[in-house]
Amino acid sequence: QVHLVESGGGLVQAGGSLRLSCAASGLTFTTYAMGWFRQAPGKEREFVAAIRWTDITLYADSVKGRFTVSRDNAKNTVYLQMNSLKPEDTAVYYCAADPNILKLRIGKASTIYWGQGTQVTVSS
Repeated sequence: QVHLVESGGGLVQAGGSLRLSCAASGLTFTTYAMGWFRQAPGKEREFVAAIRWTDITLYADSVKGRFTVSRDNAKNTVYLQMNSLKPEDTAVYYCAADPNILKLRIGKASTIYWGQGTQVTVSS
């Protein structure tokens, strides 16, 4: 059974930083693209970032230059370093996994595994 467990969320002031972690189990980690999505109150879930192996990364335009996705394949963990946080970054952040990074990027495939989410709140 696949489990994705996020951690690292919290409350931070605008301009601050947070690092989210997602520990994966029950899957062959190196064969999966890993990603992050977020959902703000009253809004649809949206793509944030994704990484395949260590060679390809994708970012939403809204976070380019501020967020960095990375992974430690030895620890089966993916990270999201978030810098220069803005109040509009406030959302529940979800970790996701799929063998295909393009399907993961779209976020609709039934093959995607999802974590339970971690709250990030950025105060102004």
